[in-house]
Amino acid sequence: MMEFDDIETVAVLGAGSMGHGIAEVAALSGFEVNLRDVKEEFVQSGYDDIEWSLEKLAEKERITDDAADDALARVTPYVDVEAAVGDADVVIEAVPEKMEIKKEVFADVEEHLPEEAIIATNTSSLSITELSEVTERPERFCGMHFFNPPVRMQLVEVISGGHTAKETLEVAEELAEAFDRTPVRVHKDSPGFIVNRILVPLMNEACWMVSDKSATMREIDSATKFDMGLPMGAFELGDQVGNDVTYHVLEYMHEVLGEAYEPAPYLEEVVEDERYGKKTGEGFYDYDGDGPDIPTDAGTDEIEHRLVAVMANEVGTLVAEDVSTPADIDEAVMLGAGFPDGPAKIADEVGLEALVETLEELGEETGHPRFEVSEGLREAAAAGGFHGGDDDDGVEFTNIEIRRPGDMVGQIVLDREARMNTITPDLLDEFDEALDLLETDDEIRSVLVTGTGDRAFSAGADVTSMASSAEPLEAIELSRHGQRVFGRLEKLGMPVVAGIDGFALGGGAADPHRRLRPRQGDRLHRRPVRPRDDVRLRRRQ
Repeated sequence: MMEFDDIETVAVLGAGSMGHGIAEVAALSGFEVNLRDVKEEFVQSGYDDIEWSLEKLAEKERITDDAADDALARVTPYVDVEAAVGDADVVIEAVPEKMEIKKEVFADVEEHLPEEAIIATNTSSLSITELSEVTERPERFCGMHFFNPPVRMQLVEVISGGHTAKETLEVAEELAEAFDRTPVRVHKDSPGFIVNRILVPLMNEACWMVSDKSATMREIDSATKFDMGLPMGAFELGDQVGNDVTYHVLEYMHEVLGEAYEPAPYLEEVVEDERYGKKTGEGFYDYDGDGPDIPTDAGTDEIEHRLVAVMANEVGTLVAEDVSTPADIDEAVMLGAGFPDGPAKIADEVGLEALVETLEELGEETGHPRFEVSEGLREAAAAGGFHGGDDDDGVEFTNIEIRRPGDMVGQIVLDREARMNTITPDLLDEFDEALDLLETDDEIRSVLVTGTGDRAFSAGADVTSMASSAEPLEAIELSRHGQRVFGRLEKLGMPVVAGIDGFALGGGAADPHRRLRPRQGDRLHRRPVRPRDDVRLRRRQ
């Protein structure tokens, strides 16, 4: 069995947007990368995209010029399969999301891949088990689902197929961590895995609401973006992902999981009209102009409640089928989709009993099986929520954590990694309550404030979540609330330390990454595709 420490060369199959992004991440992490596609122009285009991206990272001072040059030098483009995988320790496949295409690729790869090598597929929804059975190494086959763009997105879903060995999953998780990504284990091969299993039904339900004239597109996007605080409206997200992609995932779910995942008529109409989204210039919105014009105050409680109920039902199914846990589901959706809170926590806050009633009422009204309440949701409602009890201090926090790293130190962690620890009204309330707890704790002699993740201490105010506050007086009151809460740090009567690792943006805060001297960058050099006859395979001695 392949050990993580033995991995030197990663072969990435497919040089499209996902493939070249994964290749770039691997190269930046110090691995030799063989990038392969079926035609020279395809693989050269992917290589050029990596070069461009590395230049941009260097220009923005996210990496040094030398790091950019070194990463590009680690990437070798190929067309020939044997040359690309003959010395690979790990293969990551990122070809088009079609079962027959992926099976053909794996059959070709199997002929030339070293015996101990691991194969991972970047599929977003297809069966890991079925794909693995094309190979002679199903126990060394797993899913590693990256998110677009891989260079920026932190999440990697590490997915077990029906034959996958535990050791293979452990190596895949270590590899994701070596890529400086956060792996979340998907314990069972189930269509859509975690993030797409939440997002795709959410987007489909938004389309059903337009189909049955329950709400307009802009009302739904206002509710999802400004009331629920999601990074995009449901239809805005659909256009970003690609409506054809969403539709194909739904078709697969519909085929495997049943009628509950029937694509909505409105989504079918948009796809039939080839309005695929931003990539075609038109989707739910027209992108010839400025793009979506989403009102901040057009959402309703009914819209929000219905969409949260659908998400909660999917969480219940994933938990009941042992695909994942509420905590992992929340982490995956926050990292992979940028949710301010995970769907399980959002559902807990609304109240699971009320959401069960909503689904039952909608089921009676429509007769559609998508509203059938999952056993997992019923069980969680009976238990008082997906997450159950409170934390050790008797207070449940969703935006911060309280830790005690030392005998006399109380640590407050800003815990919104997916949103770069930005500040919201709810976070302010929790921060205020945390200060009450630490101030009255006789054992605490100092306070440490940090942010989750390595990208940001805090990127300032969460402007998106505050945009729904239409009244100027509310904005003023919010600003005063922030000044009062953070002003308490000066009056605690004990030392307060901020552990800043990453961006710290806000009034009076300087960017710790800013250079004092201008950068002197040499242009990165284009590296040609190596034809088959000129390739010498590097074999490990």
